[in-house]
Amino acid sequence: MSTPVPLPVDLSGIRLDPARGLARQLYQALRERILDGRLASGTRLPAGRDLAELLGISRNTVGRAFDQLYAEGYVAGRVGDGTYVAELVAVVRPPPAPPSAAAPSQVLQRLQQHHLPVPLEGAPRAFRVGVPAFDLFPFETWARLSARFWRKPSSARLGYGDPAGDAQLRELIAAYLRNSRGLHCDPAQILVTCGAQQAISLCAQLLVEPGERVAIENPGYRAAGHAFAVAGAQLAGIPVDDEGLDTAALESAGDCRLVYVTPSHQYPTGVTLSLARRLELLDWAERHDSWIVEDDYDGEYRYSGTPLAPLAALDRQGRVLYVGTFCKITFPALRLGYLVLPVGLAESFARRRALDMRHSEIGTQAVMAEFIAAGHFQRHIRRMRGAARSRRDALLAGWPTEVPGCAALPTVEAGLHLCVRVDSLARERELIALAAAVGVELNALSDYWLADGTPPEDRRAGLVLGFAAVPEAQISEALQALRRAWRL
Repeated sequence: MSTPVPLPVDLSGIRLDPARGLARQLYQALRERILDGRLASGTRLPAGRDLAELLGISRNTVGRAFDQLYAEGYVAGRVGDGTYVAELVAVVRPPPAPPSAAAPSQVLQRLQQHHLPVPLEGAPRAFRVGVPAFDLFPFETWARLSARFWRKPSSARLGYGDPAGDAQLRELIAAYLRNSRGLHCDPAQILVTCGAQQAISLCAQLLVEPGERVAIENPGYRAAGHAFAVAGAQLAGIPVDDEGLDTAALESAGDCRLVYVTPSHQYPTGVTLSLARRLELLDWAERHDSWIVEDDYDGEYRYSGTPLAPLAALDRQGRVLYVGTFCKITFPALRLGYLVLPVGLAESFARRRALDMRHSEIGTQAVMAEFIAAGHFQRHIRRMRGAARSRRDALLAGWPTEVPGCAALPTVEAGLHLCVRVDSLARERELIALAAAVGVELNALSDYWLADGTPPEDRRAGLVLGFAAVPEAQISEALQALRRAWRL
């Protein structure tokens, strides 16, 4: 029995997993030892035959690993004298530096304080907020249109596109808004975005200087508040009552560069901004030379009566920036929205957006344009509105009539969610915790308020329930689970 040939270096610590690529593993192990100095420059490596015997692998495997090291310059050969580690400076990894005592920049401080929560995992369940019935989306139709586009796309559409968005899609959005919302605009005023959040962030970046005040609904959509705060705005929370944003409170709030509102279906309370308040808000913007960012995130969902015209449709002074999204009609992962801008702002917004991302992905825009042009979009809206109405009815009919500490459910005439008040913060937390224990999602109304101490904590309490995410059968099961959990 032959005695193993002693190796010039100790490589006994290398362990290879037979279930994975052996040559790649050996290359990585040798590379790591070269970089951290365990195999110093000028070190002679074992012959391939000897290394193969030590590791129990074939000489071909060793040869492939050495070839990769040669190719990347980690080793060099000397004619008739074997393989040596190349002349490299060892990469010494310093220990982690201790936390700096210096204060972070103001931008970093704002980022630490204002961020979006991590999305909930898994398929939606009752009563997740902000999710439409994307189980009803016509994926086969979408796939067919997508395949048609990508089968032989026009070379003109495969280069860098217009940062404002695909021209055909913008024309169709303008026509849709004119017919469905009474909003007359030119396609040149439309900027296609990656969902409503990017549209709001662009408004924050271009319309607000650090230190300026921005009015937001309180309670309201916190992600919008975060976007303005990160841009350096000082947030002023404006109360919301049964008619929507309190315009009298806005008048007394001092100088505000901008106000962000959700007039069609206030988020999260669900109230609609009255016509009188809409006109007062437009008058306020004109008198103060301020902007209005109107987020019409679920304006397609109206279950009774005729929806009021958007603020942008009533605007005669070019003070309103209208935010729309396809994600509440299709599915959130689509990430496709738009801004309707006053004429004087359109070009600046397009140029600014191009700095973040040149333009939205062209395939999605082209397919959505065809989806609208072929009539699929309007048919899908009607289907989604009917499904949301049925799911709303299932929740209203099955909700327990008397939940201690909880007000009766409100009338729901629009949108994808409802809000019910609770008499104390402690009761709100108890109801939500008991629901979570049986797999039912409820959002806390208290999470939607600014942390400014007004109103008192107990007046902030409530439950926010989305009713569109799952079919009626799952809504019924969730309500039964709540009755058990709440012992009703």
